[in-house]
Amino acid sequence: MLNEYGSALPKIAIIFLSIKTILFGLLLFLPKYRNKIRFWLFSFVIFLYVILILQNGISEYFFWNEFGVRYNFIAVNYLIYTNEVIGNIMESYPVIPIFSALFIVAGVVTFYIVKKSKVYIESIPNFVEKMKISGIYILLFGLSLFSIPALAVKENAQNIFANELQANGVYKFYLAFMNSELDYFKFYKTVPNSEAYAQLQQQLPSISGETTLRQIKGEAAENHKNVVLITIESYSAEFMKMYGNEQNITPFLDSLATKSLVFTNLYAVGNRTVRGLEAVTLCFPPTAGESVVKRKDNKNKFSTGAIFKQKGYDVKYMYGGDAFFDNMEDFFAGNNYDIVDKKTFKPNEITFDNIWGVCDEDMYNKAIKIMDKEAQSGKPFFNHIMTVSNHRPFTYPNGTIDIPGDSKSRDGGVKYTDYAMKRFFEMAKKQPWFNNTVFVIVADHCASSAGKTELPADKYRIPALIYSPSFVEPKYYTNLMSQIDVMPTVLGLLNFNYQSKFYGQDVLKPGYKPRALIATYQDLGLIKDNILTIISPKQRVKQFQLTLRPNQKVAPDFQIFYDQIPLTKERTDLVKETISYYQTASDILKEKKYQKIN
Repeated sequence: MLNEYGSALPKIAIIFLSIKTILFGLLLFLPKYRNKIRFWLFSFVIFLYVILILQNGISEYFFWNEFGVRYNFIAVNYLIYTNEVIGNIMESYPVIPIFSALFIVAGVVTFYIVKKSKVYIESIPNFVEKMKISGIYILLFGLSLFSIPALAVKENAQNIFANELQANGVYKFYLAFMNSELDYFKFYKTVPNSEAYAQLQQQLPSISGETTLRQIKGEAAENHKNVVLITIESYSAEFMKMYGNEQNITPFLDSLATKSLVFTNLYAVGNRTVRGLEAVTLCFPPTAGESVVKRKDNKNKFSTGAIFKQKGYDVKYMYGGDAFFDNMEDFFAGNNYDIVDKKTFKPNEITFDNIWGVCDEDMYNKAIKIMDKEAQSGKPFFNHIMTVSNHRPFTYPNGTIDIPGDSKSRDGGVKYTDYAMKRFFEMAKKQPWFNNTVFVIVADHCASSAGKTELPADKYRIPALIYSPSFVEPKYYTNLMSQIDVMPTVLGLLNFNYQSKFYGQDVLKPGYKPRALIATYQDLGLIKDNILTIISPKQRVKQFQLTLRPNQKVAPDFQIFYDQIPLTKERTDLVKETISYYQTASDILKEKKYQKIN
């Protein structure tokens, strides 16, 4: 059963069970040594228990250092993919010194515990004494089951950091595990379905009934140019010079932005890669709980790939790592994408890799080869490339940029990602298909989403641009928009005629009403009219006024840091609009109304 979680977890379980089995077997077959075996069995269990407690403390420290919160849904997901996560830890942190110290401390603690408990090993308590001791532990366990949830209710400070600091990490992990699938209609504020869809019609005027189905018509003849979508791992807007960064770590992307249609006020829907992939593939709001990518019912959905397939395109998903991770392979293959991942690379195609996969340069080299072959077939192609290098441990080939590849720094990961993209475009410009290709570049999510509120809006701002010389006019589009709008806007530029179920819209059309959707796995938000509305489990609603922080050095359209001031008077219209997006999306998924159109 444990095999579904990767190879590391089964090995750990097998080793533990093997040791226990061997020691219990020796108790049966070596009666003369039972006392000694019992002593070592007891010592082993205590040592393991101490190791787990101390190791959990270390894990919580590093998890907080990375995400700024206690264990949450990310920790649950990471536990599932033990190979990648353990590998990431091994490559990111000084594991040997940390675990050497851990084992020494655990050994010392175990020694004193065993020394104090030796009387119970040498003279096994009788039944009555066992019951007394067990009763005390059962009482303490029962008290913890009552007290920890009761204390968690007291975590009601306005500052989310304060709540997280006082929280119990193990209990937070348990809550995240139990709430991996949140029933919107059970946990969130709702309105009658008919009212929710009527409200949605104000945002999508061409829909009718309880559906998002509508007809999209191009303003001219369809243009079947190739499309290359690049989603960049963990790439916040604040990394770029155009948003005020003075470190010059994105020189190529900053240069490319001057030649592209740039969406300066765009927000990621979530804080995980699967949410970004969901946004640009399904153009769908981030519903509560797991992303659609990781759900069982994730196949044959209405997707950007399905639209391109209808138009005669070759459709591929390219990923430098193992697409098994985060269920990407199951999702994209189940939606008729051909998969190109690390398993398809020949040994001579890999010059550098880490636990997450091959470096971006290797992925781009592979992509160029594939696109050359696709172009020769005479069919247009739509290729979605997901990068991996801008992810902890942030390792990449030495000698590529002025930050060493083994420095393991975020700035290095960002700058190498930019360098590799520059190399990709240098190669692409030499190919005959380049002038007939539209390049779409967008981050999958921001680098960090921790803040003083449930949804710190400034942390969700990401870069996005469309580059196609002589086809797409370079300019800044400054209206507020969502990650789910990127691909419908691309389809609009190509003048595609199609039936759409997308929540995302072509933001260049006159009827578009600026708004953005942002979320965690349980807090669901809408940004509109400089107000952030958040709906959460237990039918909770919060609203914040977003105000730009003073003394920023960039133009207002590029300022990304906000103060979030709680509203004193509720904007009921925005609450209803927020509910309409997330309630109808949950209903559509539940009723399977987002399947592709055959």
